[in-house]
Amino acid sequence: MPETAIHGIEPEVEERGALPTNAEVSRVLVIDDEPAVRESLETLLRFEGFEAQGAADGAAGLAAVQRQLFDAVLLDLSLPDLDGLEVLREIRRVAPATAVILISAYGTVEAAVAAMQNGARTFLQKPWNNEKLLADLRAAIASLKLEQENVQLKRALRQRYNFEHIIGKSEQMLRIFDMVTQVAASRATILLQGESGVGKELIAKAIHSASPRADASFVPVNSGSMPVELLESMLFGHVRGAFTGAVAPKKGLFEVADRGTIFLDEIGNMSLETQAKLLRVLQDRRFMRLGGVEEIQVDVRVLAATNRDLQQLTQEGRFREDLFYRLNVITIKLPALRERREDIPMLADTFLRRYATENSRPAPRLSPDALRLLVDHDWPGNVRELENAMERAVVLGSGPTVNADLLPDTVLGRYAEMKSAAAGPALRRGGSLFNIVEDFERRIVLDMLEQTHGRQTEAADRFQIPLSTLNQKIKRLGIDIKKLKDVEEAGK
Repeated sequence: MPETAIHGIEPEVEERGALPTNAEVSRVLVIDDEPAVRESLETLLRFEGFEAQGAADGAAGLAAVQRQLFDAVLLDLSLPDLDGLEVLREIRRVAPATAVILISAYGTVEAAVAAMQNGARTFLQKPWNNEKLLADLRAAIASLKLEQENVQLKRALRQRYNFEHIIGKSEQMLRIFDMVTQVAASRATILLQGESGVGKELIAKAIHSASPRADASFVPVNSGSMPVELLESMLFGHVRGAFTGAVAPKKGLFEVADRGTIFLDEIGNMSLETQAKLLRVLQDRRFMRLGGVEEIQVDVRVLAATNRDLQQLTQEGRFREDLFYRLNVITIKLPALRERREDIPMLADTFLRRYATENSRPAPRLSPDALRLLVDHDWPGNVRELENAMERAVVLGSGPTVNADLLPDTVLGRYAEMKSAAAGPALRRGGSLFNIVEDFERRIVLDMLEQTHGRQTEAADRFQIPLSTLNQKIKRLGIDIKKLKDVEEAGK
């Protein structure tokens, strides 16, 4: 029995006087199977201003760590139910922000080395000196908090960097940025939903980069683009001879992503057989390589993405219901580009600058007509389609401005039809270039006035020109606004 720990408490407390008045009280868990030792440590800690809690064995201690966050754990190496080092490893896995001090009546060099290798902050031998224990405890908590502050600072910088790659000022995107910040530090599985090309992998990378796992691997996997056997070999690895061509053992991507993040894209296309194996990894963090018999344990965070309705697939029997609920812990739905049109000008400008730099050219600007076409387009391919359109404009263009004629036909749409309709008759009947251009300009202005129901102020705003300039054009082109409005009224 460590007499120093039990009988040395009261005199020391009398000398110290009042309890500390720190605003932030550190919470400490004591895991020891000897009631007298456990209670004496709890009493000492409370008198020193800590919030103390006890656990009589390893299982109770781990349950406490899973229920709430502790700043530190005083852990007895010799427990009746579990090995102390095993408990230490599990605490470090479940609560890496908790400092663990290992205590043992058998103070061997081997035990101390094993404790430090498994993540203990320090190792104390029974009976201990209260002053040293408290000093070591305070130092361990302070050191870990400093490390956490550094991690948070790096995370903030990393997060800012990554959000620069996910462009958006719309309310939908700002809510997603907030959610990424909120969920990044957790271990929760996250399901990203949205159409192809909306940026699901970018969001997954941002979550990983803002998480405590940022220094480990981010491993993306396209789950729906390969045969079942090849996908399973890629995910879980295989042993030699597992199938034809398996001439050597190979690690799977779950092993590569250990302590990091694995991103399973297009998970809705995964076979039911592979889904069953994935479910086991999510539940137990264990799996076997193809053809193997040995279980491999990993610590991997899973982020999944799909452009399909998993709930509907579940109802149709094409996706496992238990896997759906396991994946659907936190869902982030990414909006289509047509649902956040206010982000299009910023995205387009970013892509123009990026591809101008890649092609060693000055960054061009969008003309008002080109910008209007971009904002009006529905973008079935989402951000990816917009990026491709801007790369095309940079490569094909040579001047400082991207005009409408540099946009793909899929974007030009009705504009191209109007251009052809306006130029065709003029070309057929002949005439000067001036007349052809004027005829085309008249049709463009008329089309805009029809869209705005004759409201010139709104039309000028859409053209991004002063109202006086538009009125001059209307007068010069001979457009009768009153007649236009009369036609509009008659059509109602």
